[in-house]
Order: sequence, then structure tokens, then C-alpha cells
Amino acid sequence: MTAGYDHVLPYLRPGLTLANGRGVHDAATAELAVALTLAARRRLPEFVQAGAEGRWATGWSAGLADARVLIVGYGSIGAAIERRLAGFEVEISRVARSPRPGVRPISEVSELLPRADVVILATPLTPETEGLVDKDFLARMADGALLVNVARGRVVDTEALLAELDAGRLHAALDVTEPEPLPADHPLWSAPNVLISPHVGGLTAAMAPRARRLLVDQVRRYAAGEPLANVVIRP
Repeated sequence: MTAGYDHVLPYLRPGLTLANGRGVHDAATAELAVALTLAARRRLPEFVQAGAEGRWATGWSAGLADARVLIVGYGSIGAAIERRLAGFEVEISRVARSPRPGVRPISEVSELLPRADVVILATPLTPETEGLVDKDFLARMADGALLVNVARGRVVDTEALLAELDAGRLHAALDVTEPEPLPADHPLWSAPNVLISPHVGGLTAAMAPRARRLLVDQVRRYAAGEPLANVVIRP
């Protein structure tokens, strides 16, 4: 029932077909990606903290209008993120493992990073994407850019990200981390310019009806001898 399936692989026996939950979490994860982006770009965490301290901390913020957004991992969730960004007057670039019209190959991501104000990670965790966002990736990002991760924590090199945050050069909004859950004494909690949510991308009321539709359709397909949807590993 998840788009990512790396956690299932240790239990997959020979001869089994594995299908994922593609589509189940698209709406919820995409809206969180946009919420994190807006909150970070409009300095909402700072305003909440100031409010808790009784301070009227007004000031300018980067905002989202006219920003250049790079979506890394343009599958169903990446496409859902773009649909929700459509009304914010942003310029969107897309990269994915498989290039197609309007979507560039992941191998070209390094040349797109310097132009991006916001980089949103929506890629699955695979051997190719584990540690994708490393020291070199982050160094290519523009000063003041925002990294948003709604993918998997292990896509990002946590130590490399911490170095950029502590230097004040980059901002981050993370729904996933490595390690996870994030220990109470982990330096990410106290790093500057970071907003963290506890891996809640798919946890909304939108999940149950979409999961039910997928399960019913898969059972119907299986009973009718039809090809299953969303197959990621075949026997």
C-alpha cells in the first residue's frame, strides 16, 4: 500500500509478484510537499515560534510566485505535485530515471540544480537513488535554495545536508529523514533553516478510499486472470 517498496524486499520469496500502491498516496503526499514548500518559503515556522514567545516578528519572505522548482522523480507523485503547484505561478523542471517529452533524465540533474530555487525529491529509494543527494549534489544547489524531501530519508546524505544547513547556505523541509524516527538528540532537530514533519506524507483521510479501490481492482484482476496493476517485481 506504499509507492516505495524497499522495506518489503527482505521478505519477498522467490516466485511472488510484487505490486506497489502507486496512486494511493499521490494526493496526500503532493499536498504535503506543497505545504512544506510554502511553509518554508513563507517562514511559517519562524512566525509560529515567535508567536509562542509573544513576539510580533514581521518581515519579508522568499514566497513561491516566480520560483523555479525542480521535481526530482517524476512519477505519479511528482506529477501530482506539479498539478498542485500549477496555480502558484512557478517555473517547473522535471527529471526522472526514464526521460520523455518534458522530462529530462536523472543523469542531467546536476546542470539543472544551480537554477532551481526549490528542489523537491519524490523519487523512490533504489540502489541508484540511495545517497543521490550527496555533498556534490548539494554543492550544485543555488545559495538560499530549498530542498524538500517527501521521498525516502536515505536518498539524502544527512551529514552533507547538515553541513549546508549549519553553514546557512541552504534550507530544507523534510518529511523523511535518515535515521528514522529521528532521535531526540539528533542535530537535525536544532539545525538552522530546517522544517521537519514525522513521515506523514500519506497519512490523511484520502488514503482509505484510494487503497480500497486499488485492492478491489487488484483482486478483480487476479480472479479474472488479467494483468495486475503496478507490478514492480515479477517472478
